[in-house]
Amino acid sequence: MEKPETNPPVTPSTPTVPSTPSAPSCGSDMGSLPGSCASLAFPYVPMQGPNPVRFSRMEGLQTGTLFPGLDLPFKAAIQARTKLANTALVELMALDFAIDELGLYLVTHADDQEVLQLYWSYIKMAKEGREKYQKLYGPLLQTDLTPEEGYAWLKDPWPWDEGGNN
Repeated sequence: MEKPETNPPVTPSTPTVPSTPSAPSCGSDMGSLPGSCASLAFPYVPMQGPNPVRFSRMEGLQTGTLFPGLDLPFKAAIQARTKLANTALVELMALDFAIDELGLYLVTHADDQEVLQLYWSYIKMAKEGREKYQKLYGPLLQTDLTPEEGYAWLKDPWPWDEGGNN
């Protein structure tokens, strides 16, 4: 009597990928490149010290970070093409961006009193700027409606329409 053929068990940590000349068999912690295997990623997380140098709000909005030490070099090409007009709406965007960035920084640097004071001053400026903007141009958000005006969210012109942000 012939013995039945048995296959070794396959475990989830060792996936079976057929090895061909164009697709080598790589481990679960590897990715395939043409002709070889490579690590999936080499993560790098820069650490910020206390009191880091900061961009201005507008420059932070354009670069994608308030901190030059976190500025990614590949973004230079995008930054060169992304020039924002100096309008009331863009200033509010820059303030909101800076508030978010400073808030993230304060999560890991809660004792940085200089940044904390800047954070609170930006919140105050954003609140005042938002109130002034809404008096001139109407609500920014659907939740910024006033009961006496009814549902004024769709009133023209919109901020991005011609004449809507003058």
